[in-house]
Amino acid sequence: MSKELAVLVTVAAGGFVAAQAPANNVLSKSLGTFGAASVNFLIGTALILVLAFAFAGGFSGDEGAPTPPWYYWVIGGLGGVAIVVTTLIAVRELGAGGVAAAVIAGQLMFSVVLDRLGVLGLDERAVTWEKVLGIALLAAGTVLIVRE
Repeated sequence: MSKELAVLVTVAAGGFVAAQAPANNVLSKSLGTFGAASVNFLIGTALILVLAFAFAGGFSGDEGAPTPPWYYWVIGGLGGVAIVVTTLIAVRELGAGGVAAAVIAGQLMFSVVLDRLGVLGLDERAVTWEKVLGIALLAAGTVLIVRE
């Protein structure tokens, strides 16, 4: 996949994710916060299983690859729960745009730190003034979107 296509597909997925918090919030009125989060994960699990086995031949990695430490098994699930539960609650106060801005700001700031440290299988990348400026602009944009 080209870098341009990767950006377009990711932007499209981000657009779809923008509807996730409001939809989960509506579900939470009938099912409660954790009921709505559970539905989110049940539907997601069913879909990824269908996709994995119908289009990717099931679960398989690189033959002979070492088993990663325990925390690699846990981080994705914890992150998923944190984002789904937090956003479905926060959307009530911030709206979809505010939630999206805050999530993206948090992701960008923490991602730059992860890149700098070169942890979790990432190559180490320098923190440049351009990255700091980008974070500052995104933080300012987040403030502008969430204030009323």
